[in-house]
Amino acid sequence: MVNDEATIGLREGLLAEARQLGFVAVGIASAAEDPGLAAHLDDWLAQGMHGSMEWMQVRAQQRGSPRSLWPEANSVIALGMSYAPAADPLALEDRPELARVSVYAQGGDYHDILKKRLKALARWLIAETERRGLGEVGVKVFVDTAPVMEKPLGTAAGLGWQGKHTNLVSREHGSWLFLGEIYTTLELAPDKPGKDRCGTCRACQDACPTDAFPAPYRLDARRCISYLTIEHKGPIPARFRKAIGNRIYGCDDCLAVCPWNKFAQAAHANRAFLPRAELSAPRLADLLALDDAGFRRMLAGSPIKRIGRNRFIRNCLIAAGNSGDVSLIEQVDALAGDPDPVVAEAAEWAARELRAAP
Repeated sequence: MVNDEATIGLREGLLAEARQLGFVAVGIASAAEDPGLAAHLDDWLAQGMHGSMEWMQVRAQQRGSPRSLWPEANSVIALGMSYAPAADPLALEDRPELARVSVYAQGGDYHDILKKRLKALARWLIAETERRGLGEVGVKVFVDTAPVMEKPLGTAAGLGWQGKHTNLVSREHGSWLFLGEIYTTLELAPDKPGKDRCGTCRACQDACPTDAFPAPYRLDARRCISYLTIEHKGPIPARFRKAIGNRIYGCDDCLAVCPWNKFAQAAHANRAFLPRAELSAPRLADLLALDDAGFRRMLAGSPIKRIGRNRFIRNCLIAAGNSGDVSLIEQVDALAGDPDPVVAEAAEWAARELRAAP
């Protein structure tokens, strides 16, 4: 076990190194089990609010606590990297001929960027522990592709708190933090958990276009535009299509209206997350023209690439149907013959909507 005096110096060095690597928020939480958190997850899953994200249910036990995933873990180093936008995320709301892409997906793929920085910090921790004569240390790094409850861990480590929209909110960085974790066998003194500062505010709840929050601090993913445009593989339910508007990948509405964002500074954001010109305000007409090869070229290095061309075009067709732009009818009609039945159905719906437009 690492003694307190040795840990203090190690901790100070860790914080400095993390800042050097671009992390703006760093905290430490215990890896011990939290029965309340596991019970909350089980209840959410039992109500089917995860939709078709079977992977959440399959590995639910490992999500329950860090030690369920890695029994040797004693501490969790939780880290946040800012992607605070310089522009208003809602600026394209009244531009139906353009497509809206969630802020987090307009730049480079955060999975790759965070994982690389986390590995660098983990290597530093191993070397520094050895240099200080503190013995061997085990580490594992995670972004959001592993069964890790990142937002509760971020809260436990004092990075912020889970807001009523269920995302992490930071007093300094608002709603714009990518989260990553280093699990370690080191026993480090935990930070104080983040304090809930939402108060009576319900801006995020009121902003949701599809009423995806049955209650504060509870999200029904089946109604969430981010889920529908990213995780959901089949046809988008008809009752949500008009509410999707021109959003083709994700939705920022509940995050963008959070009052705590007034403290977030775009200057703190990693340059790798700056929006690419072709994704900051893309024309629907250009996106509808993409074949599989064109999609792959355009989205190389983007998190959007993982949903594939067909799901992406499905989303663009829903936006086209909502646009009222009759100049898109020819492109939409052509996609009604797409070999993918989900794309073809979305095109048929969009064509009907456009022909009925005033």
